Amino acid sequence: MHTTHSKEKLVLRARRIVGQVRAIEKAIENDKECAEIFHLLSACHGALNGLMSEVVEDHLLYHVLGSKGKATPKQVEAAEQLMDVVKSYLH
Repeated sequence: MHTTHSKEKLVLRARRIVGQVRAIEKAIENDKECAEIFHLLSACHGALNGLMSEVVEDHLLYHVLGSKGKATPKQVEAAEQLMDVVKSYLH
């Protein structure tokens, strides 16, 4: 699996997201103001999108292109353009 090479980094990001979700739960339980909950939700949403972006990029490079070393320059350029679109959509 292509995520094996960056497994530790991905797991750490996922754990941070779990912490953010727990903070959301705690804020709701403690009747925090809506603005604070919105802020926590927004941060969690951004973290999830960042993780999604990273996994999509790895998938594109390792499964679609095979690896940058084996792809043609045109394929690499197209993949980079696609990732720019994905990143702008997710962020």
